[in-house]
Amino acid sequence: MPPRLKVFQWSDGFHAFTVAASSRPKALAAWGVSQDLFATGLATEITRGPDFKAALESPQTVIARGLSVDVGRTRTKPVARSMDQARKAIKAAQMNLDQWQAAADLEQTEVAVRIAALEAEQKVMSERHDVERGRRKARIATLRLKAEAKGL
Repeated sequence: MPPRLKVFQWSDGFHAFTVAASSRPKALAAWGVSQDLFATGLATEITRGPDFKAALESPQTVIARGLSVDVGRTRTKPVARSMDQARKAIKAAQMNLDQWQAAADLEQTEVAVRIAALEAEQKVMSERHDVERGRRKARIATLRLKAEAKGL
């Protein structure tokens, strides 16, 4: 049994693009877009309209129709909903950035602590080596003096 087709439409303001597909991802693929137009409110499922039947007759085929705009008769659409969505998306993205930044800062701090510990360990090791080098040089000097005293 073939999948049930739904009709989806989006507009760029100059053209309406309609397609019959079994799912939203398939509609987005038919339109050739990677952005989720449904999430942003630019695309919707339709149940009637001038291109509804044409889309059902040609599944997965994009029906493009030019939109005419009469400047004297335009109405402004309420943008509050899309602005609220945009604000929410921006807030979510900012929260995501803030969380990432906090994790990155913590990671940088952890690395700085490890570097400080390694530098302290290197300093102690260097001092220990200096002491040991001095002790060994003193031993060599003592052996030379003893050898000279014996006439070697």
